Amino acid sequence: MFIGGYVSASGLGLSCPDWPLCPNGLLPDDEFFIEWVHRFIAATTGSLIIATTVGVWLNKRSDGKIKITSTLATVFVITQITLGALVIEAKLHAVLVAIHLGIGILLFAMTLLTAIFAFRMARQQVIAKV
Repeated sequence: MFIGGYVSASGLGLSCPDWPLCPNGLLPDDEFFIEWVHRFIAATTGSLIIATTVGVWLNKRSDGKIKITSTLATVFVITQITLGALVIEAKLHAVLVAIHLGIGILLFAMTLLTAIFAFRMARQQVIAKV
């Protein structure tokens, strides 16, 4: 969220006009670097969130709350990817940018809750072993 806010506030949102890659592909020129970093961090974070959801659903001991929050996080990350593409295509339309931020806040909340539930689950398992 911080890098996205920086990209937006500094006016670099359209510095990389193509989506998902910048004009030079995987390794951008200096003029596209900040937007490329934003996209790289978002892609990495999205992959980790989806992997967490898969892991939660594969773990037979996962609580229902962690399944709900991680699944919602995955839904929100897919929504963020779609909105990110739409924001670029719509040339930073203000409503789409605001929705993109709002979904980002929801995504952060679900990711935080998933982490909290995971720590509680791990702590309960440690206490149960003692």
